[in-house]
Amino acid sequence: MEATRSATEDRRHRGARRTRSALATAALELILERGLAAATVEAIAERADVTRRTFSRHFTGKEDAALDFARLDGVLINARLRARPPGEPPLLAYRRAVREWLADPEAPAWHPRPRMRRLLALVDAEPALFAAYARIRVDAQDESVRILAGRLGTDGLRDPRPAVVAEAAAGVLTAALRLWARGAGDDDRGSADLAALVERAYDALSGEAADAAAQCTAAQ
Repeated sequence: MEATRSATEDRRHRGARRTRSALATAALELILERGLAAATVEAIAERADVTRRTFSRHFTGKEDAALDFARLDGVLINARLRARPPGEPPLLAYRRAVREWLADPEAPAWHPRPRMRRLLALVDAEPALFAAYARIRVDAQDESVRILAGRLGTDGLRDPRPAVVAEAAAGVLTAALRLWARGAGDDDRGSADLAALVERAYDALSGEAADAAAQCTAAQ
């Protein structure tokens, strides 16, 4: 009896994930095809072959649906951050978690997929999309702070280190993604292009931090 109930719940969960994925894909496609204003929730639900009510069970709005890939990316990065070796410095742990996320063939990041550069560029141009993206980013960073605080054995509300590292590390990734969306890479090679740009961005942060530390030491 218990096994039957578990199998039924698993099927429901898989069905819900498929529906959510279909809605997210439909929202992304319609926004890129028609623009944000013309891509209505009703049109998204129709393309995904579900009801308007079903859409509302999964997402608060079309912006939230179109950016569901960003929410999932945050979940995947934090899962890898949580699994990093305990003795690793927090910033290095985050950087390596991002590297693993970009390189994982089993759960690939969404950004290298076709037309994702266009969507990320549209985030900067559409205030509603930008606000939704910022909210997703903040939620992911809040979880990163909790993970880093646990790794450091400290209180993330009193000790500024987890929040500072999460903000800096996530900010570097966001900067690299925005540059990538604007075509800063050498070509459109997708994940390889993005991974290389992310590495250069983290190198830039490390270099700036080292220069600042050297200047502070010299000034003492």
